[in-house]
Amino acid sequence: MTRSSRALVGYWDRQAATYDSRLAAAERRYLADSRRWVCGRARGTTLEIAIGTGANLRYYPDAVDVTGIDWSPAMLRAAHRQATQVHRAVTLHQADASALPFPAATFDTVVSTFSLCCVPDERATLIEALRVLRPGGHLLLADHVAASFWPLRALQHAVDLVSVPLQGEHYTRRPVTTLRRLGVTIEETERLTMGAFERVHARKPR
Repeated sequence: MTRSSRALVGYWDRQAATYDSRLAAAERRYLADSRRWVCGRARGTTLEIAIGTGANLRYYPDAVDVTGIDWSPAMLRAAHRQATQVHRAVTLHQADASALPFPAATFDTVVSTFSLCCVPDERATLIEALRVLRPGGHLLLADHVAASFWPLRALQHAVDLVSVPLQGEHYTRRPVTTLRRLGVTIEETERLTMGAFERVHARKPR
């Protein structure tokens, strides 16, 4: 792990204790519905990349077998507490999203919500997600992305100048564009809030 990656892990470790309370209003207004959209489409053995505090765990169908990874030990402890509270069995691993510790074609579904904005290398993370998916498997994403409304997009570019060096958070990425360049089949996409939030249902080619 590089020095910059270690610094980001330390940053997220420090955020874990208060993360849910600080994001509570945004969770209710913007995030929870996208979590339901994504998790409700998960099937079979499911990997959640950057599981964070486990905010998605309450939304998965009962039949889904969830494994979660995060590179922050403190976030994983919070996810474990969340799993206990919502009575959800989950297997947790400390791991880097761009170097997943699983063989190829392990999972039926891979999920990432509001986390690709924070990984150092979005493309490498998506390639890893596709590697561990079985052929025909589902890749389900939700994130804040470069807005379709240009004044908001201009503001996002300005915010990136501060947020990227300080906390590694990108506001102007758009994962669906990367997936299309990787030749992935896009089943569904939805953009919300002036295009600043996007949900994606993609499928790995058979």
